[in-house]
Amino acid sequence: MLKIAVASEMGMVAEHFGHCTNFNIFETDNKKIVKSECLPNPGHRPGFLPNYLNDQGVNVVISGGMGGGAIEIFNEHNIEVIIGAKGNVEEVVEKYLEGTLESTGSACQDHHHHGTCGG
Repeated sequence: MLKIAVASEMGMVAEHFGHCTNFNIFETDNKKIVKSECLPNPGHRPGFLPNYLNDQGVNVVISGGMGGGAIEIFNEHNIEVIIGAKGNVEEVVEKYLEGTLESTGSACQDHHHHGTCGG
């Protein structure tokens, strides 16, 4: 069983992890989605969201862009981070499960970049 969280807005991968509207959480088994739910973003505070998603049992996080601090905390929890993703959340998860989704983005350096991360 693998649990994947996608930072999302209106069913699409969000450009920036911390400022997304929702987290779509997908439970998978044998490379198939078996359950999905949508959790509202409980709020952007430094260090909070990585620990929140860890508490939800997440193994993989997918986003357009993400700050280095969040990536570091996910790494400490052994949670895989994929950044640079774009498109429909379910299609992106299916690509991940097929092994065709790669982390292509770079970490955001500051929080004065709204709309410029993820590519």
